Amino acid sequence: MRALIQRVKHAKVEVDGNVIGQIEQGLLVFVGLGKTDTLQTAEKMLKKILAYRIFSDDSDRMNLNVQQVNGGLLLVSQFTLMAETRKGLRPDFGPAMPPDEARELFSQLVAHAKNVYPNVQTGAFGADMQVSLQNDGPVTFMLEFE
Repeated sequence: MRALIQRVKHAKVEVDGNVIGQIEQGLLVFVGLGKTDTLQTAEKMLKKILAYRIFSDDSDRMNLNVQQVNGGLLLVSQFTLMAETRKGLRPDFGPAMPPDEARELFSQLVAHAKNVYPNVQTGAFGADMQVSLQNDGPVTFMLEFE
């Protein structure tokens, strides 16, 4: 499982011209699910993301997490994060979880996130989404879980 997290001033997801998920200050999280990922992996990832200290404190140091700044969490499924890119000129999506399984696991992740954190938004699994954001910093991290 891979999560590309971006600290944002605001972010939104649109499908067919309609906003389906939107946050102000917080984290935009692109989630890539691999063949061996489980709900336990997803829960572990979410716990780390919610506790990851990448927001500035009063001394302008990255000491606060998204919960401490009452930020939003925008979860967007992105299978392309799982691509193998070390060889050739075309991405290999073999490591990605099959779509039906990934849809179910992503749904479970979103449900769990909404149970443990009040400000969660999401994109639409498998849809052609337009994602707009203002990266704050810019601050972007790739987190990997097994």
